[in-house]
Amino acid sequence: MIVVHHLNNSRSQRVLWMLEELGLPYRVQRYERDPKTLFAPPELRRVHPLGKSPAIEDEGRVIVESGAIVEYLVEKAQGRLGAPADEASALRYRMFLHYAEGSLMPVLLLKLVLSRVPLLGGLAIKRIRPMIEVHLDFVEAELAQRPWFAGEEMTAADIMMSFPIEVARHRAGLDGSRPHTIAWLEKVQALPAYRRAIEAGGAYAYD
Repeated sequence: MIVVHHLNNSRSQRVLWMLEELGLPYRVQRYERDPKTLFAPPELRRVHPLGKSPAIEDEGRVIVESGAIVEYLVEKAQGRLGAPADEASALRYRMFLHYAEGSLMPVLLLKLVLSRVPLLGGLAIKRIRPMIEVHLDFVEAELAQRPWFAGEEMTAADIMMSFPIEVARHRAGLDGSRPHTIAWLEKVQALPAYRRAIEAGGAYAYD
């Protein structure tokens, strides 16, 4: 059985969603952030030297990094939720699988960090706001063309994109002015597997 080392309010929530969608058996090992620093507890370093979540254990291996975990689970499930058959959709799948953490999440994380810095943080946020708008416009334009990020069916790319979109909705100004993105997010959050993952993971505040 897969063990998910799950940190509250973290990217590991989407790993639980992935497992629920695939119907793979798993067990949750919970960890709580330090209430003052919001850092992960030192116990996670016993799982992996980086002390990161998500991390999963399966068949004697420890795997970290959301994208790597998602790709591993796709392979374990014989390709379910993986790249679509047609080339254009497969290319979008690969791009969004990596775009979520490689491009979109860094600028959102920068805003989150700066929002906790008095005075100078506010000035810096004004500088990065246009960057966030570019990303949100890009996502909106893509979802205006198709129901899911890769194409006509949900894939692991949508699971990877869920966390930054949720962060953007709650902390970076994503609102009804981008209706296709909001509709996608509402559709995701209504999925039975998503709801089961929330129950398995506990309180989730999109930090």
